[in-house]
Amino acid sequence: MIPVDVARDRILNALSPTATHTLDYTHALGRVLAAPLMAARTQPPFDASAMDGYAVRSADLATPDNRFGLQGESAAGHGFRPDLEPGSAIRISTGAPIPAGADQVVIQENAERDGDSLVLHAEPKPGANIRHAGIDFFQGDTLVPAGVRVNPDMIALAVGAGQVELTVHRQPRIGIVSTGDELVEPGEATGPDQIINSVSKGLSALIEAAGCEPVYLGIARDTPQSVRERFADAAGLDLVVTIGGASVGDHDHLRHVFAEDGGVLAFEKIALKPGKPTWFGTLSGTPVLGLPGNPVSALVVARLLLLPAVARLNGQNKPPVFSHAICAVDLPGNDHRETYLRGQINGDGRVQPLNNQDSSALSALVRATCLIRRPIHADAIAPGDSVEILPLLNRD
Repeated sequence: MIPVDVARDRILNALSPTATHTLDYTHALGRVLAAPLMAARTQPPFDASAMDGYAVRSADLATPDNRFGLQGESAAGHGFRPDLEPGSAIRISTGAPIPAGADQVVIQENAERDGDSLVLHAEPKPGANIRHAGIDFFQGDTLVPAGVRVNPDMIALAVGAGQVELTVHRQPRIGIVSTGDELVEPGEATGPDQIINSVSKGLSALIEAAGCEPVYLGIARDTPQSVRERFADAAGLDLVVTIGGASVGDHDHLRHVFAEDGGVLAFEKIALKPGKPTWFGTLSGTPVLGLPGNPVSALVVARLLLLPAVARLNGQNKPPVFSHAICAVDLPGNDHRETYLRGQINGDGRVQPLNNQDSSALSALVRATCLIRRPIHADAIAPGDSVEILPLLNRD
């Protein structure tokens, strides 16, 4: 067995980011930038008013009565082109260009009409209520580095910066193969000795949420021929994930077919609980990650190994991010395998493991808000001690 970190490194070293291409911004959501997002223009491109009010020369506000003549109007999209005359004010709207000669905007709440005059109640303050050109960004600025996944705010930024096409990584295509005669697909009738193929659906959702395309290849039944057919269907994919079938029993053909057909193993089990039977290798140029058949084992290992792998294909470096929490209960010392306990963070911010730690108990995994990490040969801890946790996101 090898440590989890070593297994992760071997997987990542075997993968390369997908090729790049250029997409219109309308199709770039969720993709990962393969080149930095650069500003093609300055924003705002001119000094603009931040408020509705009156554009003036700040020096003119030093007069005793602050009376001004109204020279004209600068509206959004329709600026006032003549220079501002001394002793005059120009009505201005939010976002409208600052007229030449003006250096302050007095908000409309501080203005009143007195016959043909405009009285402004404000102190001289050059630059007040003005958004200067480039306050957001200048042409040529790097706005977002490569390796960031495109989100809705980024699309707005790109379009505002004059970039309607983005260079992104091709969306990785991840194959999923379930194994076993005991499985039936959702919606099909189950026999007395069968269960519903649920784990592949959870993995598919996890892969899709990570910005990749899941490609479900079906169930490899407990025959060498069925396993070979599923592997043949995986040709051309960026990564194949298998679920179960990695044991050495008479009906487990996955690893036998992999070896017989020229597959090369990078590792065949890891020092992990749950998840010891996890394996990884390459078959006919296609990377293959073998996950355990137990549902919780598969979905825990997916967080530790699969998500970093698909991030690598997307041109990203995203190892699991751990944090610390105070433990609410005693935890015994750990053995020779890195262990992940399904845990919950209590109302007082302390964490404790759930009662049900069986690797088949999906309901316990759903109730968990974090995984409590117990390193290899970790010492026992008492209530009040700090433990490492891997938060499980979207547990509202």
